[in-house]
Amino acid sequence: MANIFIFDLGGVLINLNVERCVAQFRDLMGETNMQAVLGIGGDGEGVVAVSAASKQLMVDFERGNISSEQFVAEVLRFCKAGTTKQQVMDAWWSMVADLPQERLDFVRQLKEQGHKVYLLSNGNDLHFGRINEMYHLDTYFERMFLSQEMHLAKPDKAIFEQVEKAVNPLHEPVIFIDDLEKNRLAAEETVGWRTFKSIEDLQNKITAI
Repeated sequence: MANIFIFDLGGVLINLNVERCVAQFRDLMGETNMQAVLGIGGDGEGVVAVSAASKQLMVDFERGNISSEQFVAEVLRFCKAGTTKQQVMDAWWSMVADLPQERLDFVRQLKEQGHKVYLLSNGNDLHFGRINEMYHLDTYFERMFLSQEMHLAKPDKAIFEQVEKAVNPLHEPVIFIDDLEKNRLAAEETVGWRTFKSIEDLQNKITAI
């Protein structure tokens, strides 16, 4: 029986190197500005007491409410003198590590078996455009749902409801793979998707796909 599979990108398909990204922004901005503007701490985790302006900047960027150029320009305001736009973009890109081919092969295998496969990602144009150029993700998925295009982001209920309406009009079982627990819980509670934290977790728990 054909199933519907929906994959997250960062942390599921793409390996991330948040520590490297943090180190580069610390060099460009200093610890205080990095925490205040980007909302990330030295350990790579989100800073709890982050300013309202910082939270809004990241929300607006992830949801496509501001352009990549506007995001870079705003970050540049808080960088050390002499920092260039390219250095900011390079630091942001440094978060992306690699995409193991076996994960894409798994997605292709599902598609060849007759399953429907989709991408649902919180992201931004600075990351996604380059990733898609490198790995041609659009050839693997029936459709890609991106926060910057939908102007919504996980774990908002509305993003799951929109995707469910678009891909699953018959309300069939959906399998959703996302590394963040808050996103998995929201998907389970909002649209009843069955969730897994990684491709490996999915493969270990479902023997016949």
